Amino acid sequence: MPLTIHDTLQREKRVFTPRDPERVTLYVCGPTVYDYAHIGNARPPVVFDVLVRLLRRTYGADKVIYARNVTDVDDKINAKAAKEGTPIGEVTARYEAAYLEDMARLNVSPPDIAPHVTDHMGAIVAQIGAIMDQGCAYAAEGHVLFDVSSYEAYGRLSGRNLDDMIAGARVEVAPYKKNPHDFVLWKPSKPGEPSWPSPWGEGRPGWHIECSAMIEETLGLPIDIHGGGIDLVFPHHENEIAQGVCAHGCASDPAAHAEYSRYWMHNGFLTVDAEKMSKSIGNVLLLHDLVQSIPGEVVRWALLSAHYRQPLDWNQALLDQSRKALDRLYGALHRAAAVEANGDEPPADFLKAIEDDINTPGAMATLFALSSEIERGMTAGDHGAVGRAKGELIAAAAILGVLQSDPAGWLEGDVSDALRTEVEALLEQRAAARAAKDWPEADRIRDRLNALNVVVMDGPQGATWRVKG
Repeated sequence: MPLTIHDTLQREKRVFTPRDPERVTLYVCGPTVYDYAHIGNARPPVVFDVLVRLLRRTYGADKVIYARNVTDVDDKINAKAAKEGTPIGEVTARYEAAYLEDMARLNVSPPDIAPHVTDHMGAIVAQIGAIMDQGCAYAAEGHVLFDVSSYEAYGRLSGRNLDDMIAGARVEVAPYKKNPHDFVLWKPSKPGEPSWPSPWGEGRPGWHIECSAMIEETLGLPIDIHGGGIDLVFPHHENEIAQGVCAHGCASDPAAHAEYSRYWMHNGFLTVDAEKMSKSIGNVLLLHDLVQSIPGEVVRWALLSAHYRQPLDWNQALLDQSRKALDRLYGALHRAAAVEANGDEPPADFLKAIEDDINTPGAMATLFALSSEIERGMTAGDHGAVGRAKGELIAAAAILGVLQSDPAGWLEGDVSDALRTEVEALLEQRAAARAAKDWPEADRIRDRLNALNVVVMDGPQGATWRVKG
């Protein structure tokens, strides 16, 4: 079936048709590099990594161009640098490196293009100038502001009228604004802050203009898909559309939004133990800390366990369930290690699910079905069936970005040779005790394995084990 995606702007699922199948373009808002990313920040790159993997399978790896920006100009960056007494470039380089390291742990493929704001100041200034030339922005006291009243379709993406949007957002009141909801395209820099030359004076760009200018310069307009978290719908993406359309003189064209991005995709919110993440509550979970003690694939599986448009609650039960799911799949692959995988295509049921608006829960269900086929085939000695199911499982898992580790290594974890030798010996003794129905001895061995922090997973082809995570 063709890929369908839910378009935030149209509020319905639509069959995905790229403007040019030979050049499919996707842009996702990336990190602002002033601190480590929290777990909510990890959901968009993981979700859209699955989409990119699917697009590359469908259209060809060399036909898909994926851009994910890096915001390296921001008030929070300036504040962090001032607090530390370190150069701004040192702060941004440190946290960008940490972000990329954490993404790699989650098996997130790097984007084809990673535009940095500081490398695109010329394009930003040029786009601001184009918007002004169209009469959709004005200069005042060293600032350049977008005149929201000049764009008739403003609010269409978020589906709210202007009064509602203003009431629900922080609107900076300033005497130089024509209207309180007009937003900044360019502003003067404060002493000690980075600044760049412009026709309106030394300064730096507003947040929204950065993305719209970088999209146009790196990918060209219109792009096929624009992605991000649901929190970006307003004001960030609403403002992006307004800028991108008005820069080309289309402010009064009701269909001009399609000349900026053909499809809009947004993932849902992430909560922690049913509460919104907040520094005041103290429940902000940094991804950089999580992946030190939790395998990246477990974090990735957890992030994909709910449909991307639905809310996701992060809690210990979710992590335990995700680890158990992966153990089951790796266990099947481990028990079939001697059987060669046959084929490299996912099964039809998997494709039906993942092409239905990236339905990852449905896609995951097919992975479990395939692992069950492997177990049944191993029990029956049907290596042909095992090889087919194994090939399909590996191919499907690659699109989800999981099962990328060695099965034996995954199940055993990072253990010493001494522990591995002891556990294997205990498992042999346990198997002999169970075969002899010597239950007291089997219980004694079980207690010893528990003391070693080892989980034993029994299957038709014998037992596998891992160290408790």
